[in-house]
This record gives sequence, C-alpha cells and structure tokens, in this order.
Amino acid sequence: MEIVFGIIVGLLALTFLVVVHELGHAIVARRNGVVVEEFGIGFPPRAWSKKLKNKILFSLNWLPLGGFVKLKGEYDEADKEGDYGAASYWVKTRILLAGVFINWVTAAILLTVLAITGLPQVIPNQFSIEGDTKTLYQPVQLGTLSPNYPAAEAGLQSRDKILRFAGQQVETTQAFIDLTREYKGREAEVIYSRDGREAATSVTLRHEGETLFGASIVQATETRSTWSAPIVGIATAGQLTWETLKGVGGLVGNLVNGIGLQLFGDEEQRKAGSKEVAAAGDSVAGPVGILGVIFPAAQQAGLTSLVMLISVVSIALAVMNVLPIPALDGGRWFTMTAFYALKKKLTKEREEKIQATGFLVLMALVVLITVADVGKIIS
Repeated sequence: MEIVFGIIVGLLALTFLVVVHELGHAIVARRNGVVVEEFGIGFPPRAWSKKLKNKILFSLNWLPLGGFVKLKGEYDEADKEGDYGAASYWVKTRILLAGVFINWVTAAILLTVLAITGLPQVIPNQFSIEGDTKTLYQPVQLGTLSPNYPAAEAGLQSRDKILRFAGQQVETTQAFIDLTREYKGREAEVIYSRDGREAATSVTLRHEGETLFGASIVQATETRSTWSAPIVGIATAGQLTWETLKGVGGLVGNLVNGIGLQLFGDEEQRKAGSKEVAAAGDSVAGPVGILGVIFPAAQQAGLTSLVMLISVVSIALAVMNVLPIPALDGGRWFTMTAFYALKKKLTKEREEKIQATGFLVLMALVVLITVADVGKIIS
C-alpha cells in the first residue's frame, strides 16, 4: 500500500510541475492575443475533454507524465490573426520562456513556505538572514551500515535515529563520535527511533581502528524564518539554480572530455575516458529516475523533504528548458533567434524538420536514460 501511495504522489508531483510549466505558456499567450486551442493534462490518447467558456478545449489524457498546451498557428511562419507565428519576436520570447519562469517561481514559493515551517540545509553557505533565523537540528541518523560491524550485529538499520547512547543524550554527530570513542571496546545501550517508535539494543564497540561502530551518520539541519521568509525562499532558489547550472556544466564537460579521450587517447586515456562518460551517465536521470527518488521521499522522508525535492526538480525543469536543446523551449527560442538575427525566413517545413530531428534525438536519449534508470533502481 505504501508503494502505491508513493507512486501516486510521485506522479502527481511531476505532473503538477509540468502542468504549471505549460500553464505559464498558456497565460502569456492569451494575454498577448495568441489563441490557445487546447490545454491538456497528461498526454494522449484522450480520456475526457470539455470546451470551456473561453473556447479552450480542456482535456484529460491517459498518460499521466505531464501536460501540454496547443497554440493556434504554432510555427514561426504562421501569419493569421491569433497565430503564435504572427506575434512579434519579443512576444514569442515571453511565451517560450514563460514556462521556465513559472517553474522557477513555483520553486521560490515552495522554498518560502519551507523557510517558515523548516527549510532543510542542502548546500554549503545556504542563504539566511542573521537575526531572523532559528536553526533546528534533527536527531542523528544512521546511513550506510558495514556488514559484520557492531551496529549491524546489534540489529540497527539505515535511517534509524539515535536518541541516547550509554544513557547520554545524542544531540550532534560530533557528540555521538565522542561517545563511541569513549566507550570503545565496551558494551553500551543504544536508544533509537525507527518508524516513529522507540526501541533499545546493546552494542559492543570495537577496541581499535578508525571504525568502532560501523555506520555512517548524518544529521539534517533546518532553519526557520519569519519576516525574511520570502527573501530566503527567493535567494535559496537562486543558489539552487546556480548549483544546477554548475552541475549541467560539469556533466557536459565530463562527457565531452571523456569522448575526446576515447577517440584520440592512448589505452590508459581511453580507460579514463570511459570512466568519465560512465560517471556522466550515472549523474543523469529521466522521468523514471526522478520518480525513483520521489517515491521513497513520499513514503518515508516526510512532507518537508518531499516539498524540498519538488522544489529542486522544479528548478531542474526550469534550467533544462532554458538550454538550447532542440524540441525544448530553449531550443525553439535559440532556433527562432538565430534565424531572426540572420534575417532569414524560418519556414514551416524547416522548423518542423529541425524540431522533429531534435525531438527524435531527445526521445532516444530519454529511452536510453530510462533503461539506465530502471537498471539503477533494480540494482
């Protein structure tokens, strides 16, 4: 039942982000005189539809991953009244980038809400305003356990929260490390929380070595703000955007460098290139990979972590759609701008060929990434 709940929440979250993205296109198009013919949630085949009072066909479709908006004359050469193509260059720019903008604003709003209720600290030097920030420390939590070490042998599991150790309160990771060093080679009682329930076990620590307990430990930190929450939300969205751009830049750099080494390097360089390409592939996730992260967040990590994750995905969608990738908003804008700058006519046939080629390449990548995502989840 929990898995079904996680799947439903994950699908709803991803669909919501894509739908608000498309809603941005529709709103800006209508405000600038471009006719919106259809607004759909999900992708065809169509399950249900209705003509609204504003003459837009609203449809619900069977494939739940996202949504779409259909504009009249949705190619650059169209010139009839109400056509997308008949709009000015700057109007088309606003329409194309409206989805990116609304995804970014959605993330900023969600982060503002979290700044009030509890904003997780996920990046170094995360923005806050001194004097209006209260820092909260979550219980110390176990990460990966090493087999045949004291923690695993005592029956502890990943995600267990350590409350007390040898009768002493565990408030920070450093306090826990100090206690394990103090009790090395001795037996100590551990009070922990699992799935909201307290339990106790005894653990006998090792006598020597760097690993006495046998588990990695983490401690989530949250901050809460009042009047500065909107500022914190916007600034944090900006920081996450920059981190995402750096990640994309690093990904492209590793991929290009890895392919170059494979093509032109010696045997050792080709091996290094293969590792760089593999690392680049491991850092990419498609819809299945994103849902594979959202599922457990919905099942186990709680509402705060889920909302934080949705904010990060919303920013990732904004960043990816602004890049000059054919078939995405950034690619369409880049194509339009290139022909506009060269003062060449972008015919319907040429535009369709460019976007269709880009779409086929994009779909091929999605299939490859999806296969890789499924492999990661299975393993």
